[in-house]
Amino acid sequence: MKTSELKTISESLINTFNDAGKISIDLYKKGLKIEIKKDKSPVSNGDLEVNEIITAKIKSLTPNIPIISEETVDLNVKNTAKIFWLIDPIDGTKEYIAGKDEYTLNAALVIDTVPVLGLVGVPKKNRLFYTFGPGESYLIELGKTKRINCSKQQPNGKIVALSSVLKPSDIILNKLKEYHVNSIVKMASSYKFCVIATGEYDIYAARERANEWDYAAGHAVAQNAGAIIKTLDEKPFLYGKEDYKNPSLLIRRSKNLDD
Repeated sequence: MKTSELKTISESLINTFNDAGKISIDLYKKGLKIEIKKDKSPVSNGDLEVNEIITAKIKSLTPNIPIISEETVDLNVKNTAKIFWLIDPIDGTKEYIAGKDEYTLNAALVIDTVPVLGLVGVPKKNRLFYTFGPGESYLIELGKTKRINCSKQQPNGKIVALSSVLKPSDIILNKLKEYHVNSIVKMASSYKFCVIATGEYDIYAARERANEWDYAAGHAVAQNAGAIIKTLDEKPFLYGKEDYKNPSLLIRRSKNLDD
């Protein structure tokens, strides 16, 4: 698929993501209806409504490309597609239910194991990230669109890591020490990928966790902005696994985090 086609598809989804984000906020204000899924995780009517909105638009844009969404996937069916969409309508459902602002709306197009296109909406922060190719990652904020490229925002000598938990494991702490991290901030959802893409934070490391739809859109935004994304043992982080399970993860804003 040509970059021009990917650009058209990604930009055609921007209004849909903005609309879905507003609806997610409206539904929260009205009072969410919450159920517990088989895996013991919560799902709300907000997740399901956003899923329907994003899925319908993607189907209209690319009717022949399969869509795999967290809310509709059949885990008993192995993924064998080479080109497919990954959707996580609301990543950070617990944060969403709690009224916090770090939850995200996500969609990514994977081609030959790589997420090449991605959108991440962060409704309560009024931020929308999107990308359609290397060097083509953008942030829309306060009505303005700007290209993002992982340029360091922290002061020189300060290297800040992100963590999805309050107390990272020794494995993760030891890995962060290798990169001279001197501060760790807890943050939920795929928003972590995006604020590394903007250069606001420097590094994120995680053991095996979550599924491909949790990472793919943020991965595309960060990698196309220039971030280095691999597993903890420096192997390529690839998509299209039959069971959708993520390996370990290491995202670095750049090779030298003090640059």
